[in-house]
Amino acid sequence: MEFPFLLLTIILFICGCSSVASKPGGSHDLVRSSCVHASYPSLCFRTLSSYSGPANTPRDLAQAAVKVSLSRARKVSTYLATRVTGKSKRERAALSDCVEQMSDTMDELSRTLRELKHLRGGTFGFQMSNAQTWVSAALTNEDTCLDGFEGVDGKLNRT
Repeated sequence: MEFPFLLLTIILFICGCSSVASKPGGSHDLVRSSCVHASYPSLCFRTLSSYSGPANTPRDLAQAAVKVSLSRARKVSTYLATRVTGKSKRERAALSDCVEQMSDTMDELSRTLRELKHLRGGTFGFQMSNAQTWVSAALTNEDTCLDGFEGVDGKLNRT
């Protein structure tokens, strides 16, 4: 699943949003220079290079990463919601919990996006701290979702 990897990338963008300068080479250079620090640089570059909106500044790129993640979270939520029926009681409970977690994730990513759109000099540090907290919570939701499937029919034994 590419969703959690992109969220990890978002954290890197948010942390470095104020320190990475936009380069004259355009958005691909900005994406490349930002993605080089990601846990999965090729996934980061491939995903954000295909983003159709403006990504000329670190702030634009951070917003793009959040928008892509939010879109994927919506798709995952819709997919999971259609899978809740016809499973064992334990699987239905895990899927239902995941749908709830994805709803929380979408809320946290929406908050992050709003915060990134309204950054102000006097409160920049506080706003970035909020954004990092919400993205971290979104990552935790993904882990919590997967944890619900531990031992379900011998599937998903993560270490």
